[in-house]
Amino acid sequence: MASTDTTRPDPAGPAPAGQDLAGLEAGLDALGSTGPAGAPLRRTLVDKVLPPAIAVVLVLVVWELLVVAHVAPSYKLPSPGAVWGEVTDAWEQGTLLGYIWTSVERGLLGFLLALVIGTPLGLVVARVRPVRAAVGPILSGLQSLPSVAWVPPAVIWLGLDDRMMYAVILLGAVPSIANGLVSGVDQVPPLYLRAGRTLGATGLRGTWHIVLPAALPGYLAGLKQGWAFSWRSLMAAEIIASSPDLGIGLGQLLENGRTNSSMSMVFLAIFLILIVGIAVDLLVFSPLERWVLRSRGLAVKG
Repeated sequence: MASTDTTRPDPAGPAPAGQDLAGLEAGLDALGSTGPAGAPLRRTLVDKVLPPAIAVVLVLVVWELLVVAHVAPSYKLPSPGAVWGEVTDAWEQGTLLGYIWTSVERGLLGFLLALVIGTPLGLVVARVRPVRAAVGPILSGLQSLPSVAWVPPAVIWLGLDDRMMYAVILLGAVPSIANGLVSGVDQVPPLYLRAGRTLGATGLRGTWHIVLPAALPGYLAGLKQGWAFSWRSLMAAEIIASSPDLGIGLGQLLENGRTNSSMSMVFLAIFLILIVGIAVDLLVFSPLERWVLRSRGLAVKG
């Protein structure tokens, strides 16, 4: 009696290895996703908008309670209504957006200049040992030096103009960007470099295709810190250096409030400085961080 073979070969033949890997990757992506690709508007509002809104409301309530309880004189602790009055007055006079834009323009341009200088400097320090031995400690020392210390020499060297502002920003931001990239390069697995050399990615090609993508998380952290140093350096320069040619930025607005003994103006300047910092983080660095995490499988979509 002839035996029947139940294990017949697939007429189409075995699936290619590429298709198997693609299917496996799609399955892992499906398991990793926590919900539909397009999150509902209600979920976005609840997860992203509602918590900070509640926090702001709580701060305003506590602030108003402190004012009502007279824990400090009104000239020391103005009410939220008094600060809002400063906002409306500046808006009606057409100066509110000018205060913001004067500082934001300087901060962004100074940060871009620091990015152009700090990135190649960080690569050279990270990849060339003699340069690292000579320049690395100096960068670390400059990063720990308060930015306000550069304002007096910058005023003496360059005068009271925008060049002084940008010099202070660069001296505060470039070391942070360069050190962030150095830290990122140090964390690149040596296996990546050997694999790149095997595939012919050497020199600038290896730096562009292997080193920079692998060092991106540390580099992004350096960029975020570099922006923070840029913004703080600019505020310090605007507070100390005063000139009609420089215009009135947020730092100068803060100093004007102190000079005029107007705590409501001081609070207005502080809030505007804080809002700009939060906006840049939410609109620029947070999306970049999410993209980097997702590209490395460290965060799920949803």
